[in-house]
Amino acid sequence: MAVVSPARIGRLSIGALGVLALALGTLQSVVEPALPQLQRELGVGPAEGALIGNTLLVTGAVVAPVAGRLGDRYGGKRVLVLLMAVVSAGGLLAGVAPNLPVLLLGQVLQGVMVGALPLSFILVRKHLPARASRVAIGLVMALFTGGGMVGTLSAGPLAEGLSWHWMFLLPTLVIVVATLFVARLMPHDPPVRSDHGVDWPGVVLLSGTLLVFMLGLVRVTGAGLSPLGAGAVALVVAALAAGWVAVERGAAAPMVDLRMLAKPAMWHACVLTLVITTTFGMVSFLLPQLFALSADGYGFGLGTTDIGLFLLPGAIAGAVGDAVGGVVARRAGLRAVLAAGAVLTAVTMAALASLHASAWQLVVAKVLTAGAAGVASTALLTRTANAVDTEDTGIATGLLVVTRVIGVALGVQVGGSILDAGADSTTGLPTASAFATGFAVAGAVAALSLLIVRVTKNEGAQA
Repeated sequence: MAVVSPARIGRLSIGALGVLALALGTLQSVVEPALPQLQRELGVGPAEGALIGNTLLVTGAVVAPVAGRLGDRYGGKRVLVLLMAVVSAGGLLAGVAPNLPVLLLGQVLQGVMVGALPLSFILVRKHLPARASRVAIGLVMALFTGGGMVGTLSAGPLAEGLSWHWMFLLPTLVIVVATLFVARLMPHDPPVRSDHGVDWPGVVLLSGTLLVFMLGLVRVTGAGLSPLGAGAVALVVAALAAGWVAVERGAAAPMVDLRMLAKPAMWHACVLTLVITTTFGMVSFLLPQLFALSADGYGFGLGTTDIGLFLLPGAIAGAVGDAVGGVVARRAGLRAVLAAGAVLTAVTMAALASLHASAWQLVVAKVLTAGAAGVASTALLTRTANAVDTEDTGIATGLLVVTRVIGVALGVQVGGSILDAGADSTTGLPTASAFATGFAVAGAVAALSLLIVRVTKNEGAQA
């Protein structure tokens, strides 16, 4: 029986995928510089504000491991178009949201955008020869990264010149148009038969665990939940997490294969990735909050546009770190890279805890920490991919991607909770000591990664 070769795709199809990636990167990144403005206009504190970005990350954490499997099972093009319909609905909902709950729902729906990149890569690899597919994948990834910078810069002019609703609506409209072009130009790819379905119980339990944990953290720090209430939240989180682990261990095709964690190289990489990205999440949240705080006290009174400009160098440093992490680790050794990044981040945070009176100090701190996090986390990802068997590469890298997303979300939420806990009782605004505490805690977490590097001696942490 003759084998039917897949239809080739042209430049217009690749261009449509690229524009889609650019718009998705923009939509994903508009919240960070605009978060202080969103908090003011919605009348919420830092811990509740942290939920705005974190709900998107939580959805991403559960979609990332199953996106490729859905594409194989039902066809990459079909699933990509469906996911973009969900993202578009979320963007439109966020764009008309009258309050925080509706905005959070919109962010939850937008979070499925995380599945767009692996599905785009699947389509490109199916419809292009190897050499051309590598070029196309690089282009799509570069445009997604570039979209992050566009979002950082455009959030302010849109939010201040029109309203914050437009920083969600405009990228969403581009996503709708780009998706229509993808649906029109991209050939259908046939689904791949599989003996195993999607691990929906695992998806639901992981989502519930993360959401209950973050909402509980907000209640404990912001609303002063009683010790009994805090204990009840902890028990619910523990029960959901235990249920998820049990489901994953018993599933025929788990969303996250926890058996990989039996390998020392794998669980050490996951622990280090979690610690590194938690630190990065805290820094990413605390700096815009301090930039936006009134200049009458110890803040800078900056608007969303200026915050975006000050955050841009850090975004560029993070993108460069992601790009060169694997190369740097190969030349200098993974343990050296991780140790250097931990020391640099810990020292930077310790300095920032006492020296944050000038904007340039915050900009330099963001550049150093974003670059260090990008290099370290990407180095871990590439080294782990090479340390496991070829057939386990997708499982191992998927586990690290999920860990990375959870780490950032955890850091953001912890940062918001520290500011809420240290708010002035009269004004309700975070005090100078709250920011100092936040930076000091971030430095301590970074130092913890240095300790982990020193005590782990295995192929996953060695040069």
